[in-house]
Amino acid sequence: MPHEQDVEGDTADIDSEFECLQCGTIVTAETHPGTCDDCGGDFQNRAKSLE
Repeated sequence: MPHEQDVEGDTADIDSEFECLQCGTIVTAETHPGTCDDCGGDFQNRAKSLE
């Protein structure tokens, strides 16, 4: 691949999975979804470690 050229890519379609820490509901969203509609708990990005 030649240097100094950008690789085209569409990052707008990249969604993350978030899991409610209280009830386990999983949603897919581009940004943090806030609180769970089912129980009011906080969401954690499933790609990140809980530690």
